[in-house]
Amino acid sequence: MAVTENLKSFLEEGADWERKSTSVPGVSIIRLPGTKTRSHSLAVEINPIGEEGRPMKRKGLMVMNRDEMAAFQAIFNNEKLGMLMSSLEEILPDRKTAKTLKKDIIEL
Repeated sequence: MAVTENLKSFLEEGADWERKSTSVPGVSIIRLPGTKTRSHSLAVEINPIGEEGRPMKRKGLMVMNRDEMAAFQAIFNNEKLGMLMSSLEEILPDRKTAKTLKKDIIEL
């Protein structure tokens, strides 16, 4: 119940594009601005944490609902994607990681 209350409060009082970390490493909540036809909303951002404790990407993957999450899971679990990534890693050099996370988190 506390998660729902925290999310409602964040939706009502948060700033546009504000990001809140969660207790799940690599998962945060973003408050999306409203438009003329749609009110403010929230999205889950997935951005895995690297070995130094910093996000691996500058911006992560935004997921708005369970259908999107299931579609991404199916792609990530595809064996051919794993083979493609292995091939890319063989030919591309390593990259540096992004900056550190904020300390303000939402406990899940």
